[in-house]
Formats: sequence, structure tokens, C-alpha cells
Amino acid sequence: MKKPERIEELIDIAVRQLDYSYAPYSHFHVGAALLAKNGEIYTGCNIENAAYTPTICAERTAFFKAVSEGVREFDAICIVGGQNGVPTDSAGPCGVCRQVMMEFCDPEEFAIIVAVNQEKYEVYSLAELLPVGFGPSNLA
Repeated sequence: MKKPERIEELIDIAVRQLDYSYAPYSHFHVGAALLAKNGEIYTGCNIENAAYTPTICAERTAFFKAVSEGVREFDAICIVGGQNGVPTDSAGPCGVCRQVMMEFCDPEEFAIIVAVNQEKYEVYSLAELLPVGFGPSNLA
């Protein structure tokens, strides 16, 4: 992801998703903005559950929304998060979310933007964050 204006747009959208996060237990709110290859942006927030296991991350919410609408090709995702909805630099994707990304994304090309704001962010490839990933090609 080399277009700074597109990164800034994704950061802005991800930050707005913090308002929709449901995190009454951890108080750690996460927002995500997923850019599909068709140019559409799908959003997500984390949704906690008192039983903990049914909790879903913002990243998976965005992916599942897109896939449920027939979209299966993606360029990038932006993730922001923090305690009480204040973004910090500790909102990288969990292992389960990385595995979901591996299902639908080219690990060398898919960009993961971990952001605090439009001035402070890092961009990683999925391959960097999941170096020995298992995906559909392993079963071909």
C-alpha cells in the first residue's frame, strides 16, 4: 500500500469504528477498515461477549461482512485500538485474524496498517506478521 491518501482514509474510517465497538469487559476498543480490490471499504469493530469465546475481533467482523456480500479479494486493512477507545500502538491483529487474512489474501501483497492516527502508523505485509502461514495453497 503505497498511496498515503488511501492510508489516511482507511485510518480515518477505522478510528470512526471505535464508536461502535462493544467492549464492556476489556474496555479495549478496536476499529478496522478493510479495502477490497474493487475499491469498496468494509468496516468492523470488536464485539465482546460475557462468555468470552464468542467475542469477535474488528478485523474478522470486516472480513466476514465483505465475504458475506461476495467479496473475496483484498488489498489492505487498517486497525486501530486502545483502552477506553483511545488509540494506542498496541492494536496489531491477533493470530486468529491473521489466519483469516491468510484465507483470502496474498501474504506478500496484502498490507496491514496498524495505526494510532494519520501521523503514527506502521505498514506490514501479511507475510511479515505470519511468516510461515498455512492457507488454501497448502491444500491444493
